[in-house]
Amino acid sequence: MTGNDRPSTQPSIHGSAVKVGEHAILIRGASGSGKSSLVFDLILAGRAGIVSPAVLVGDDRVRLINQDGTLMVLAVPELAGLIEIRGLGLRRCDFVPEAPVGLVVDLAAPDGARLPGPEALRMLISGVELPRIPVAAGHRALPLVLAFLTTG
Repeated sequence: MTGNDRPSTQPSIHGSAVKVGEHAILIRGASGSGKSSLVFDLILAGRAGIVSPAVLVGDDRVRLINQDGTLMVLAVPELAGLIEIRGLGLRRCDFVPEAPVGLVVDLAAPDGARLPGPEALRMLISGVELPRIPVAAGHRALPLVLAFLTTG
């Protein structure tokens, strides 16, 4: 953490996160944009061995802190271990309380493009530069995230 920041006093943001391997994927987007679905798809991809094991950090609301130059995503205690599955409602699943962010995925991003410029593929959050995938409205995020995770 930097300064006097304490995780419980940091405001939460509208987003979801899933830890895949050693790093979390922070997923941002408007309500109904598919954040929870992408989290669950990545958990299933981890179980199928397509990517490293994946586990929920938080769904719908998470907290972000800069911890010594690393952006950390933290579960909001009230929602810890809960994920919304469209058609089933809130469900319990395994989770980790925090993880370092390694990728940001923005759903329905206005700058999502077939061949995005390099500036669209990086971003700065709380002083930490991170890789970013801007996903255009109407496009599926899972293939892009899997390509990021499995290619160099």
